[in-house]
Amino acid sequence: MSPTKQEIDAALQGSQTIDITTTGRHSGEPRRLEIVFHNLDGRIYISGAPFPKRRSWLSNLDVDPHFTFHLKGKVRADLPATARVIDEERERREILPHIARIWGRKDLETMVKQSPLIEVTLER
Repeated sequence: MSPTKQEIDAALQGSQTIDITTTGRHSGEPRRLEIVFHNLDGRIYISGAPFPKRRSWLSNLDVDPHFTFHLKGKVRADLPATARVIDEERERREILPHIARIWGRKDLETMVKQSPLIEVTLER
C-alpha cells in the first residue's frame, strides 16, 4: 500500500538515509546510491563528505537535474525530484554550517570548498 501524503511529509523531517537514482551522464543508465538528506526549515538538501574530486552523482545531476528520491525507512516511497546544484560560495556558507553541526564536523572551510550540495524540489 502506498504511503499517505502525511506519512511522506513526516518522513521528510529531520535527516535520514535515502537512496537517489540519477541518470548516468555518459551511459544514460540509472545510477543508484545511498546518501543522507537534511530538511532545514522546510527545504531539503543533500550533501556529502568533502572530497577534492567532483562526485559522479553530482556530475550526473549537472547534465540532467531530474532524479528519483527514494525514502527507504519506515516509510517507503519513490519520489520524482529535481536538483539545483549549489556551487555559489555565499549560499554554501549559509547552508553547510547546519549540515556540519548535524554531522558533528569541525572542518567547515573544507566542506564549503569540497562537499557536494544540492537543493531538492520534490515533484508531488
